[in-house]
Amino acid sequence: MSGLNRLIAAAGGSEPADLLLSNARVVNTLNGEIEEASVAVSGGRVAGLGDYQDAKKTIDLDGRYLAPGLINGHTHLESSTLDVGQYARAVVPHGTSGIVTDLHEIANVSGLEGIRYVLECARRLPFDLFLMAPSCVPATHLETSGSRLGPEDIRRMLRWRDCIGLGEVMNYPGVISGDADLLSKIASARGKAIDGHAPGLGGRELNAYIAAGIGSDHESVAPAEAAEKLRRGMHIMIREGSSEKNLDALLPLVTDQTWRRCLFVVDDRSASDLLSDGDIDAVVRRAIKRGLDPIRAIQMATINPAEYFKLYGLGAVAPGYFANLIVFEDLNDFKIDLVFYRGRLVAREGKPLFPAYRPAGDRLSRTFNVKPFTVGALRLRAAGETRPVIGVVPGQIITRRKRLKVSVRDGFVVPDTARDILNLAVVERHKATGNIGLGLVTGFGLKKGALASSTAHDSHNIVVVGASDDDMYAAVKEVEKLQGGLAVVADGKVRASLATPIAGLLSAEPLEKVVAGLEGLDKAARELGSTLPAPFAALSFLALPVIPELRLTDLGLVDVNEFKLVE
Repeated sequence: MSGLNRLIAAAGGSEPADLLLSNARVVNTLNGEIEEASVAVSGGRVAGLGDYQDAKKTIDLDGRYLAPGLINGHTHLESSTLDVGQYARAVVPHGTSGIVTDLHEIANVSGLEGIRYVLECARRLPFDLFLMAPSCVPATHLETSGSRLGPEDIRRMLRWRDCIGLGEVMNYPGVISGDADLLSKIASARGKAIDGHAPGLGGRELNAYIAAGIGSDHESVAPAEAAEKLRRGMHIMIREGSSEKNLDALLPLVTDQTWRRCLFVVDDRSASDLLSDGDIDAVVRRAIKRGLDPIRAIQMATINPAEYFKLYGLGAVAPGYFANLIVFEDLNDFKIDLVFYRGRLVAREGKPLFPAYRPAGDRLSRTFNVKPFTVGALRLRAAGETRPVIGVVPGQIITRRKRLKVSVRDGFVVPDTARDILNLAVVERHKATGNIGLGLVTGFGLKKGALASSTAHDSHNIVVVGASDDDMYAAVKEVEKLQGGLAVVADGKVRASLATPIAGLLSAEPLEKVVAGLEGLDKAARELGSTLPAPFAALSFLALPVIPELRLTDLGLVDVNEFKLVE
């Protein structure tokens, strides 16, 4: 008997189900109701709901809630600093059964090889990874990345079985100006989901961007901005990550008229937050606490992303749907007890019931190619009494462009810790170009020392901030020695570090060990005066030239609003 025949037979009651989840209160994401029923599972799919009794195995849920597994509609697993297997062990116990990701972080370092590495690992793990072909590798012409994916690469990826659409189109000026390569990539994805990335875009420019075929946006930070995008036909991804917190501002946008075109995402979530708070389940919990109806909150993390991305068979508990299921006691508390993937129990009470998978060998383990330089290359030459300064915005990844009076000594700008003006540098690490972008930043609060990281969105060169050129140099050299990672240096000594040698982005260590390393880094940064709650998360976005207003890449300061180098 074929699998389909067995499924039909189990649904009709003529054959026993593989699994029976009895006495459940089923959250019906299709109509918003709670339905008391037993759920029969056969061959990894839901056979039916009703008064089923015959099964090879029965689990009595005793009135607990049963809902479809959660779908994280936009995330970058690389931001967790966890290798793929460890990432799955972190998010699956929190009910995440599927993620949608474009993998542009690892692609900017290692191209198609990096993407294939992640997909190979994910296929052996109990969750679904849906690839959106990364549209912008590199994100812009204003930085140096380790790889470049052209229109033919995108067409090839769109034919892969894991690939469901085109990832966030960050180069919105390129879309509006009619960049031929970018429009070719968009045209290749017609009929599939095409994600957007358009912070602050409105009016005619927004019309032009959407007219190209782009269907979603996750960069809105204000209700008016999101409302305009919604009116013009976009799906709005309400983001609540580690550094990007937009839920409180955008939740009022969710009404009886709009909720079907809204979904929850995390975008970037640190290993620390995954361990202490959770993944997309944490966003659902927070939305419920902010007054959103619990069933609607669950719908926005299940059926809504499934329908937007055309993930047939996901997002609901219904006949023929995949048996990706979560069980929990309290609809308002939303703490997940059991997680099933294709009908198999894969997590219980926050603990994974499966091993991490990692391929043998040292793939992607040596990706650094830094041209030798001296500490003098990090010194910023003075040019007048004032200079443009990047202003960090706590809790957001946008920055402010400021112009401040600077301190000068011997013809060079020096950090002014009393006024919280620090030196900033981005050191190119892919092609030994010798490019080093120099600038200034305010908002970190460091009184001494330096912080460096090879997680520097999106091209992932080495970004370093500090109150001392010598410490900045030592921090960069520590990251290079680790073949990727994060480091805190003061008085020439490494105070804390964490190696991320897989593409310079990911650690193969267990979640708990990575979190301990990250906490040690944050503690060391605080001891040096850092006032940011997540200084390395903030640092990682300072080189991203597609988020307003001012950024720094290996080529120099970038005015994002003008989309050009400042100097």
